[in-house]
Amino acid sequence: MSEPVCSARTRPQALRVLFVLATVACLVSCSARPQAGTLVMIIETSPTNLDPRVGLDGQSERIDELLFDALLDRDEHFNVRPGLADRWEIPDPLTYVFHLHPGVKFHNGNRLTSRDVKWTFDSLLQGKIRSAKSAAYRFVDHLEAPGDLTVVFHLKEPDAPLLWNLSEGAIGIVPYGSGNELSHHPIGSGPFRFVSAQQDKDVILERNDDYWGTKPQLQRVRFMIVPDSTTRALELRKGSADVAISALTSDTVLTLERESHLDVVREPGTIAAYLAFNLRDPILKDVRVRRAIAYAIDRTPMIHYLLRDFARPAYSLLPAGSWAYNGDVPHYDFDPQHAKQLLDQAGYVAVNGVRFHLEMKTSTEEGTRLIAAVLQQQLREVGITLDIRTFEFATFLSDVTRGAYQVHSLRWIGGNEDPDIFENVFHSSRFTPLGANRTFYRNPRIDALIDQARKEPEQNTRRQLYAEIQRILADDLPYVNLWYLDNVLVHSKRVRNLTLNSSGNYNFLKTAELVN
Repeated sequence: MSEPVCSARTRPQALRVLFVLATVACLVSCSARPQAGTLVMIIETSPTNLDPRVGLDGQSERIDELLFDALLDRDEHFNVRPGLADRWEIPDPLTYVFHLHPGVKFHNGNRLTSRDVKWTFDSLLQGKIRSAKSAAYRFVDHLEAPGDLTVVFHLKEPDAPLLWNLSEGAIGIVPYGSGNELSHHPIGSGPFRFVSAQQDKDVILERNDDYWGTKPQLQRVRFMIVPDSTTRALELRKGSADVAISALTSDTVLTLERESHLDVVREPGTIAAYLAFNLRDPILKDVRVRRAIAYAIDRTPMIHYLLRDFARPAYSLLPAGSWAYNGDVPHYDFDPQHAKQLLDQAGYVAVNGVRFHLEMKTSTEEGTRLIAAVLQQQLREVGITLDIRTFEFATFLSDVTRGAYQVHSLRWIGGNEDPDIFENVFHSSRFTPLGANRTFYRNPRIDALIDQARKEPEQNTRRQLYAEIQRILADDLPYVNLWYLDNVLVHSKRVRNLTLNSSGNYNFLKTAELVN
């Protein structure tokens, strides 16, 4: 079934009715107000694994960034900068030497030294810890720790993305000897310490008073797990929670913005939504069909009515703030007449208004289903019948990973902040399940450029290579890049000094303050 774009205008009114009803039902059951020294932050799901060598889901990685320090940090343009390593040298393309900050301690009081850094990566390279993150270090041959504050990475072949894969958000440093127990009781050196975690209930952290860097202002943070979107809004509205970031629908944010005790902070984000094609499909393997679909899509009403302008059009998988971003690529602005011409050229002449059927698989998430319904309507205008099939997310992702689809839509969260993503998503050696090339896209020129960029140490040269990669991808169109979602933080006015970054992680908790 399709839903007209303009019907989204009625959703705020319906949501307000739901708020009234749900508030009455929730007066007894909802949580009490937060304790004086505790900030309560709502998250949608429990972290799956708080070992920074293992956890891949967004909650695990973002909480890990508060518990663990990495060798390197990242700036606003996704360049690396000092972290635990004050400085580093690259004497040759196969050798990276890092010099650690002195006096850093783990939460258990032990000093952090090069032995801990070596163990962190040895445990992955030698299979002591089983993790999908091991693939990021496949070009590391071995590590040396010639002194307490010096660690040396020796590579098998040049690997320019190594520095990114050693930075915050990719992996944190764990104590020597740490095994699987770290997933349940993490011990890091970060600004917060782990207190407790209860599945589907909460995760509690407290300030690390011995932190080597700038200490947080907050005494304690309680991450409250609330899977239901309406309940998340109610907790904020009642004052039983302080903060939620990118965890509410756009309509809900606009409703909560009118609450006197709440504020909304909004910044451009890096989460990229896209439409993907299975290039093994006999219809979609024709680039003219893919381009026709791109021309038939009108992003403007979807961004305005469905996303309430909390998004910006995307023309690359990389965010616009990336040092490697190239916006000078073919754009497919809304042009249904040109779409029809391309389909005619491809031999798909309309019969009774229909050229062919395509099946789009999607998850049960409300926003995704609404977007699919609008796409269905827009493609119908050029003679393409889009049949929508909805599945629980695990089943949907399983089908996508197996290549059992024609069209699907997903988002890249964090993984698209470094251009190394092009290898994982578009290199022909990374067809799923070996990588994330789920479109089965193959272009020898793209493969060669990706291989060259990975081995090239000079950033300006890499930038030029990635610029060409983005131009070719925009021409070949295995993906239609749709939009970048804003990071939207709703918080109570008892929370101050909140600073968002484009990644949308939880680092704002490092500077946040409570005013009681």
